[in-house]
Amino acid sequence: QVELLESGGGLVQAGGSLRLSCAASGRTFRMYGWFRQAPGKEREFVGCIKWSSRATSYADSVKGRFTISRDGADNTVYLQMNNLKPEDTAVYYCATDNGLIWSSRALAREYDYWGQGTQVTVSS
Repeated sequence: QVELLESGGGLVQAGGSLRLSCAASGRTFRMYGWFRQAPGKEREFVGCIKWSSRATSYADSVKGRFTISRDGADNTVYLQMNNLKPEDTAVYYCATDNGLIWSSRALAREYDYWGQGTQVTVSS
């Protein structure tokens, strides 16, 4: 049984920061992704991290502002979000899967396991 539990969302003013956490139980996977979904929009890729190498990849819209990291001791993946903008407002999800490959990292359909999501609201 794989469970992903996100936390850390909230309301912040534009220019502020938040750190989201994704605690994984059950096992460790090779790669974890972060996605977000705003009302009326499709779920979009934010970034991902390879567990072993800590290699990361980011969407252009968050590059330079968001950072993904992981902590092996407590099997947790983090999304540090700085210089937040109102357009970052969305529900943020972490996700993973057994058979993820790097070339498919941005495709939500390739991820089988999802957390429940955490709301991030950025006010202007």
